[in-house]
Amino acid sequence: MLAIKNGNIITVTKGMIKQGTILIDDGKIVKVGQNIEVPEKAEVIDATDKYVMPGLIDAHTNIGLKEGSLRWEGMDHVEKTEAVVPQLRPIDGINPFDVAIKDAVANGITSTLIAPGDDNTIGGVGSVFKLRGITADQMFIKDACVKVALGENAKNIFNRKKMPSTRMGTAYLLRKAFYDAKQYEKDLEEKKSNNDKKIKRDLKSEVLLKVLNHELPLHVHAHRADDIMTAIRIAKEFEIDMVLVHGYEADKVAKELNKNNVAVIYGPIFNSRTQVETANLNMKTPKLLKEANVELALTTAHPAKPIAILPTCAALAIREGLDVCTAINAITITPAKLLGVDDRVGSIEEGKDADIVIFNGHPLQIISNVEKTIIDGEVVYSIEE
Repeated sequence: MLAIKNGNIITVTKGMIKQGTILIDDGKIVKVGQNIEVPEKAEVIDATDKYVMPGLIDAHTNIGLKEGSLRWEGMDHVEKTEAVVPQLRPIDGINPFDVAIKDAVANGITSTLIAPGDDNTIGGVGSVFKLRGITADQMFIKDACVKVALGENAKNIFNRKKMPSTRMGTAYLLRKAFYDAKQYEKDLEEKKSNNDKKIKRDLKSEVLLKVLNHELPLHVHAHRADDIMTAIRIAKEFEIDMVLVHGYEADKVAKELNKNNVAVIYGPIFNSRTQVETANLNMKTPKLLKEANVELALTTAHPAKPIAILPTCAALAIREGLDVCTAINAITITPAKLLGVDDRVGSIEEGKDADIVIFNGHPLQIISNVEKTIIDGEVVYSIEE
């Protein structure tokens, strides 16, 4: 058993508990509050004058798939030979020893979505992983989305030598993939009453049927307002759930996002305008999305920006007008909800996984250090080591 005593506990969902205690047993939080009796056998971490909060969650990365220093050998996040590859899964490609994972836990990030794609019209399944373990299987939590890309990246995957080389071509390929999946489903239904019907197994359509049947949402990489509206148009056409990723012009169509119940994983907020599509990057966008009642999470899109700066992204959003509560939620409970893992992570509550971070100052002050990162009740990082 592990006890964290006397800390300022940011529970996220139930406010701040000053001089609080957290009891952890078998990887789970068993008690949270003040004046909790600590069993004699418990290992004790004294968090006096420290801030204790749930492990941070980056809602969209290529960590372990796209390794920044390895060039082509570490560039396993995009399958450049096809535009539509929903059947790909990151568990088959990530390197659990990517050095960036150490950077992540040293800065309080304990879970992340890892998704292939960026250049593919449909890049594959995005899955949630804990940032501990020596195999991808140990890290894996669940599949959480199917990744789609629109705009500049998608139309350049083949250097404009074959489809898609336009936004129209990208939208066509996306629509065709869903129509093919619907036909595959129809063929499967017909086979139930006709055993002589021959059907070749279609792994692509099997994944897309999970989207059509609301088992997985689409996570759509899009920056420009017109691309965002194309994504909304297609999502409505096929009656599927959608989350917008990056969304540098999301503020321009915030009312449409709200009307269509589309959440935004915004970022990285701290970026260069290196593409035509990023020309309208605005650090005030998180505030504008909140004002439009659009659900908001933040991302570093590692390695677009190092995953270690996730708390800094939240701090910059606050500097530009976002309230502190929403900023903290945007790197904890909101990504947990969008990824379908809020029953396990994203807040400090009894029964949840003991993924906890201890800071020596307020978590969103850039001068604050992480003193300890705990995942599933085990200390995976300590500033003293």
